[in-house]
Amino acid sequence: MSCCATAVGATLVAEAAGQGLPPSEELWLASRALGNGLRQTDLSVPGVHCGACITTLETALRARPEVELARVNLSSRRVSIIWQEEVAGKRSDPRELVRAIGERGYEAHLFTPGEEEGDVLLTQLIRAVAVSGFAAANIMLLSVSVWSGANAATRDLFHWISAMIAGPALIYAGRFFYQSAWNALRHGRTNMDVPIALAVTLSYGMSLYETIGHGEHAWFDASVTLLFFLLIGRTLDHMMRGRARSAISGLARLSPRGATILNSDGSREYRATSEIEAGERLMIAAGERIPVDGRVVSGTSDLDRAVVNGESAPVSVGAGDTVEAGTLNLTGPLVLEATASARNSFLAEIMALMEAAEGGRARYRRIADRAARYYSPVVHLLALLTFIGWMIIEGDVRHAMLIAVAVLIITCPCALGLAVPVVQVVAAGRLFQGGVMVKDGSAIERIAEIDAVLLDKTGTLTVGRPQLVNAAEIAPDALAMAAALAVHSRHPIATAIQDAAARVSPLEAEIREIPGAGIEAKTSGGVYRLGSRNFATGEPGSGSGQSEAVLSLDRRELACFRFEDRLRPATARAIDQIGEMGLTVGILSGDRKSVVQALAKQLEITNWKGELSPRDKVQICADASDSGRRALMVGDGINDAPALRAAHVSMAPATAADVGRQAADFVFMHQPLIAVPFAIETSRRAGRLIRQNFALAIAYNLIAVPIAILGYATPLVAAIAMSTSSLIVVANALRLAGTDSANAFGGREPSPVPQPSGGER
Repeated sequence: MSCCATAVGATLVAEAAGQGLPPSEELWLASRALGNGLRQTDLSVPGVHCGACITTLETALRARPEVELARVNLSSRRVSIIWQEEVAGKRSDPRELVRAIGERGYEAHLFTPGEEEGDVLLTQLIRAVAVSGFAAANIMLLSVSVWSGANAATRDLFHWISAMIAGPALIYAGRFFYQSAWNALRHGRTNMDVPIALAVTLSYGMSLYETIGHGEHAWFDASVTLLFFLLIGRTLDHMMRGRARSAISGLARLSPRGATILNSDGSREYRATSEIEAGERLMIAAGERIPVDGRVVSGTSDLDRAVVNGESAPVSVGAGDTVEAGTLNLTGPLVLEATASARNSFLAEIMALMEAAEGGRARYRRIADRAARYYSPVVHLLALLTFIGWMIIEGDVRHAMLIAVAVLIITCPCALGLAVPVVQVVAAGRLFQGGVMVKDGSAIERIAEIDAVLLDKTGTLTVGRPQLVNAAEIAPDALAMAAALAVHSRHPIATAIQDAAARVSPLEAEIREIPGAGIEAKTSGGVYRLGSRNFATGEPGSGSGQSEAVLSLDRRELACFRFEDRLRPATARAIDQIGEMGLTVGILSGDRKSVVQALAKQLEITNWKGELSPRDKVQICADASDSGRRALMVGDGINDAPALRAAHVSMAPATAADVGRQAADFVFMHQPLIAVPFAIETSRRAGRLIRQNFALAIAYNLIAVPIAILGYATPLVAAIAMSTSSLIVVANALRLAGTDSANAFGGREPSPVPQPSGGER
């Protein structure tokens, strides 16, 4: 296989390819810090194309002591490696990761999100199809004369001409299979291309032997036509994979190639997006897309934030507002200060979530990989036994060899290897179009298994933007002190207090936030607390149906803030749909019981719990697991993060705290809570399609293999059957992409991925 490496990535070729390893510092700079002494490196491995390749690479990398996790994405041909910065007190060398890949016979270079090496490969495949098709057509024309009864001299001449046409065609068009097969064999392993290369070579070799011996029959036409159909199957498979990944490609096109940088000396320069660093100032003209996350320094404009919230209505921004990469500046010029580099931007995070969706090690994926791993040796043994059996029965070497070749071809495990990953990537694409990001392919399987949905209240059932309703009753000094504490929290109630305050003064104190309780500040004048009544004063909460936060000084109440929040759009309909799926619904909230009870009554939910600590939520999820139940936890706050981790599967809105988004398996971008039943329904359909694909792959082999062993399938028929089985599996998976998702968003289609206009850079 071949690839088109990026300018940076072209230097990162494995040692096995005959080039030296890159400097360790280069790989360190290209990796991403994850915290806790861990880093992530993404490498593109173009030679990966089957389950055996996945198993080989992941096994090799996980054998390294510094590697915590290694996952191969078959569709994007990327390997994501999470590794420790230090092992046994010694700094890790990331070059060893590249070397481990190279030792297994694979080239590697740095992965660039959205890179288009697939287009180059598709061009090469189409050329190979054209060459093999042209050669097959000419050889068949020559064969007509042989079949029509040509004399011995003419027959031999046509056979030799056919051999000279077929030889170069097999070398050029068959290089995809030969290179892959040889690479596998010389590193002591096998893959699905080994039986294909062996079958094509044996077919040509037998034909050449017959030609040299002046035999009546030769199979040059079958050899080349066989390769022609195999290449058609691989080309169509590649095109269908590209179609399944179109959502990711659309996201990649949202990132502009570069932007105008304003230097400190007043000069300007146009720089590539990948070279923009945090702290630099950018000039974004009207009509340009924003390349990196940033903060508006000057200027006002309207932004199209459809990529962020799925809504087409423009949003006005001015000085001090934050903006995300990928959003479109509509009306006026802006000067931004970059707050993150391109690889750490919002757009890169969304693309990473999409890329990760196929890489999960779900149960079905492990079964398929394990089957593909042992499939090739079994195929070789079966072909050998078939050859021996026919030799015993007939004693005809040529006939026995033809049947063995047909067995080698017809038993190729392509369909089995595609059964799971293609469904996962199509499901992830459909979820993305519906505003749901998937962080792990295994989550698609896990959410289809749930029997209960547990919902947080603030920021999940509600929009998470409560408003202070008794501001007139609060003393200005108390409001100012509460705002000074609230700036240290991202909780929606803290944000509401900040918005209500006329000014926010810095507070000289030792401040800490206690998840699920509130904020505490130790000052020279005493200990201030802002949070629940129990946390602030040690007293039980009031019976009011409104949310409240209490400000206290040394446990003495100074002020009580009351808030009202509104439900997310379509919340009642989402709850109804979840119930129609046969799932139970519950509310787990840290808010006061009276507030939770009022909301539960409004939504007709009988299973609810209030005044829960983060530990309580985790315990409820653990108890559900211990009793054999599988729960989906939906939450957004820092206090929900432990429960999101503990649940069988979890979701969080895009407005959630960073910790909550990191802990969740799914992130939904739209405001309507209908994203929850939409994700469950899509995942259930994906599970059914995976099981159907397994059934199709197994049924194909149960029918086709006996036919080939009994001698009723020629190599040509075997090639057509094998390619058809792979395409049927892919086409079956693509049925999921064609299903209507309008009902998920109130009868309208979710906003599609915005595409860059022709005038954008």
